[in-house]
Amino acid sequence: MSFDNLLRIIILFLAVHTIQAQPEVGVVANLSQQNILSKAGYTFLVEGVPQLVSPRSVSDSAFQYKRSQLGKLTIPVYALNIFIPGDLKLVGPDVDEQEILKYTQKVFERSREAGINLIIWGSGSARRIPEGYSKELAQKQFIDLARNVARQANRFGVTLALENLNTTETNFITTVAEALEIVKAVNQPNFRLCADIYHMLKEKEPAAVLLDTRGYLVHCDIAEREDRTPPGTRGDDFREYFRALKQINYSGKLVVECRWNNITEQAAAARISLQQQLNEVWK
Repeated sequence: MSFDNLLRIIILFLAVHTIQAQPEVGVVANLSQQNILSKAGYTFLVEGVPQLVSPRSVSDSAFQYKRSQLGKLTIPVYALNIFIPGDLKLVGPDVDEQEILKYTQKVFERSREAGINLIIWGSGSARRIPEGYSKELAQKQFIDLARNVARQANRFGVTLALENLNTTETNFITTVAEALEIVKAVNQPNFRLCADIYHMLKEKEPAAVLLDTRGYLVHCDIAEREDRTPPGTRGDDFREYFRALKQINYSGKLVVECRWNNITEQAAAARISLQQQLNEVWK
């Protein structure tokens, strides 16, 4: 056998047998908790817009101080959530697009300064459709507005990930399937999808839905279905969802977003429980 043929066989073997990397596991938390979470094995944080970059709650001087602290963290802030305040309505008769874009402009400016380029777009109160208002009209409003916000974000190198919520939190975009439809309609390269597996479980949305998200899904959140407890508390089995993620070659991250009773005592156990299920699927 010639060297060239042997080389082709080796390359083909490696291509077929390349091990797909597991999603890296992080956690939604405050910066003040970073030492606890680093020791528990998490490799990054997701912090809230109101805590770090919002012009409503963080003065310029406070932001500069917070930004200076980011480089001193033991684990980095990878993304932000809690994007749009509830009183800045995204749909309905009271939408003020100028006010929204003024707010988001500052958020994106500060995000770039902080070196954070992903924002999760949940904002259930802001996107709630008022009673009696047309859902069709609300959807068109949201798509048009989201397109403008995404274009603005793109100028600052920020990607937005639209998150599915559940019907106890909002009445609009309550499934991954619906969120994916919106993302496709917005049709901007930096307007992508976040799949929150906790909300999927609450809405009984099957894992198979994730198979349609290839090329759009950039972020996943997770918690147990009942009371949004940390993984491993009640023993929820997430493996069906992980198998779907593996099937689409998901390359984003996996983030624990839950209600802690005692984060110091629960953080490591939650990560280990989650890691065990990931290991079983990615073995």
